[in-house]
Amino acid sequence: MSETIRTTIAFALFAIALALAPVVFPSGLALTMMSLMGVMIIFALSYNMLLGQTGLLSFGHAVYYGLGGFCAAHAMNYVARNKLGVPLPAIPIVGAVAGLFFGALLGAVSTRRAGTVFSMISLGIGELVAAFAGIQRSFFGGEDGIATNRVKLAPFFGYKFGPQIQVYYLIAFWCFVCVALMYMLTRTPFGRMCNAVRDNPERAEFVGYSTQRVRFQAFMLSAMFAGVAGALAAINFELMNSQAIGAGTSGQVLLMTFVGGIGHFFGPILGAMLITFLQISLSDITKAWMLYFGLLFILVVMFAPGGIAGFLSIHQPLLRNGRIFKLAPSYLMASVPLVALVLGMIALIEMAHHMLVEAASDGAKMRLFGLAFDGASPLPWLVAAALFFGGAFGLKLVWPRIDEAWAVAQAEGKKA
Repeated sequence: MSETIRTTIAFALFAIALALAPVVFPSGLALTMMSLMGVMIIFALSYNMLLGQTGLLSFGHAVYYGLGGFCAAHAMNYVARNKLGVPLPAIPIVGAVAGLFFGALLGAVSTRRAGTVFSMISLGIGELVAAFAGIQRSFFGGEDGIATNRVKLAPFFGYKFGPQIQVYYLIAFWCFVCVALMYMLTRTPFGRMCNAVRDNPERAEFVGYSTQRVRFQAFMLSAMFAGVAGALAAINFELMNSQAIGAGTSGQVLLMTFVGGIGHFFGPILGAMLITFLQISLSDITKAWMLYFGLLFILVVMFAPGGIAGFLSIHQPLLRNGRIFKLAPSYLMASVPLVALVLGMIALIEMAHHMLVEAASDGAKMRLFGLAFDGASPLPWLVAAALFFGGAFGLKLVWPRIDEAWAVAQAEGKKA
């Protein structure tokens, strides 16, 4: 099967999944979560154009996401106030133009150098814009931000986009369009030159290409798609505030992209979906949810630098030749100590957070995994420590079996 056919099938399945997702998950919470996932997919893929495709580590990518969102919010208010006939689905174009403009303006400075210098410049620009947001209240709205009302815009074929289901399909449409465009960019000569600048800038210069110009063009396109994501966020939340351009949002998109896998196009899609799901679900379960995100990032950097997509891709050859089942016994054996390690880690984190933060007001009594116990008693701590260290030791014992199963499966696959 040719690559073109595989790509066509993949995007057809992606479109079907976007269309049928509300049928499978019709609840209000699911629609809200999937709408946010669509926004974050565009945002994470735009960031991957810098980090994964061009090798530029930015600490201020939220600037273009936020500025695109603010411009879109002001455009929505202007259209509604003057009763212009501009429908809501056209507003993301405003975000794209704003992102492209600010990407050209700020990228002309930041892309003159690569590597650590670029990262520090992007961090400085991010902090500069965040500080400016607190001063320029007429545009950024101060602490309250800029509110808007999407239903006041002109109807689009009778749709006013009041219900969340209509907003979801609007975001899904723009998500599909942006994902397709960004994928097509990776297959063009420009996309290949971005990879060349990432991998060997000296050779790219030697064959006659300006690495600074390639970085600048990639930066502008990345900012443009980030502006689309910001505009969709403004439509979804009907509010934009200074948090959207802060360092927290830049760190969030870095986490999504890296956890998903920067070496693969679909990696940031997986990362955006996972982190958005965890962000919404974990915040309702535990007050220490931010700590779990930090631990997740550290573990991925240490043990799976290729991210989720990298982990899946190394299994693809074994799946193709039918040898993937050779790994099942060793994976099943490793799952027992892995579950024990995770349970022990969660117990230690939750007990430490409760005793350090909540015990002064709520007392030492707490519930975890459906069990009530005294956090000041040594027994729960001993059990949690035994699970954690026992699981870690068990994984260390099982790991050689996994390596051996991998070697056998790969050797048999090559013979076949």
